[in-house]
Amino acid sequence: MSRLPSASSETSLHDAPVYTLQEILRQPLLWPTTLERVRSASDRLQLPVKLQNARVLLTGAGTSAYAASSVASAWPRAQAIPTTDLLVDAERYLTGVDAVISLARSGDSPESPAVVERIRGLRPDILQFAIVCDEDGALTHSSLDGHIVLDPRTNDQSLVMTSAFSNLVLAGLVLAQPDAVPDGVESFSKRAAELLPDIDRVSRQVAAHIRDRIVILSSSPLLGWAREAGLKMLEMTAGRFPVVTETYLGLRHGPMSFVKADTLVLCLLSSDPVRRRYEIDLVHELRAKKIGHLVGIVDSAGSEGLFDKVIPAVAPRAEDCLRTPYEILGPQLLGYHLSLRIGLNPDNPSPEGVINRVVQGVRIYPDRSLEEMPSKR
Repeated sequence: MSRLPSASSETSLHDAPVYTLQEILRQPLLWPTTLERVRSASDRLQLPVKLQNARVLLTGAGTSAYAASSVASAWPRAQAIPTTDLLVDAERYLTGVDAVISLARSGDSPESPAVVERIRGLRPDILQFAIVCDEDGALTHSSLDGHIVLDPRTNDQSLVMTSAFSNLVLAGLVLAQPDAVPDGVESFSKRAAELLPDIDRVSRQVAAHIRDRIVILSSSPLLGWAREAGLKMLEMTAGRFPVVTETYLGLRHGPMSFVKADTLVLCLLSSDPVRRRYEIDLVHELRAKKIGHLVGIVDSAGSEGLFDKVIPAVAPRAEDCLRTPYEILGPQLLGYHLSLRIGLNPDNPSPEGVINRVVQGVRIYPDRSLEEMPSKR
């Protein structure tokens, strides 16, 4: 197996990063533990029976919302709604829902337990479960019907979520497709570990080329991946580089005006042959217009000379809706190297406290029904 890049080789800073790189690099080692933990907890909680034919709503905030979206794309009849929407408009989204699954790293963001209690008050019949990286977070102490706790090493210490994201997605995918997903975990873990040095090397080269703005493209089954990739660029650079996330077909409908000659355009190519044709047409159009520094996440053997740089894909032939936890490695490393390049510490790229590891400042207000009750005199 190839030797993984080491955090100790990074450029030294006054406040050198400690966590982020190692949390990115150890993800392939943790994916098999996630599979085993989900299988064990699923049997204990009788989830195969309870979730069979259920209308499932998946939820989370920020990165966890994008994880929920990634899982929902692989789960028939499921939908993903961020906790930040559920908290203020739960009534809109609960019609026909049988089960809610919350995804969270710490579970300490104020919205996470508040949404559980809000749903419990509105619809006590809805089953509520959580997948968490921290067993002691506030979410696990709310009115859940059960929870799945992932390996403690997935509970990233860095401000940004990396290992937590891929493992939360994988855990949800195991519940969504318990027959299809487990078969690939071991092989993708080994392949990712072997490819990581190349993914890291190319990501570092791409980071050195970025000038002012970034576009991230995927087709719809991977839109959760694209949004999380964009968030990593924003978070790890304190918003220094504007980011637009779009589908390939959607880019033509206005957002292409954002793309300049040296804009990084990061493209995850689909494994589906029909989607891929549309995607390649768009890449050819950008090339013909001489806009965009084009970087593809694709099997190197199948890149067909489309791109200026290629980040090796970990699961290029897997079904698109199952690829997110494996293909997020490249964007994570790209964000990491970009953060270092502009002199930030990826562990805490927001030293002034604009954003925090656990969201702060959210007040939880009474339900509308309580707000509308006349006061007693």
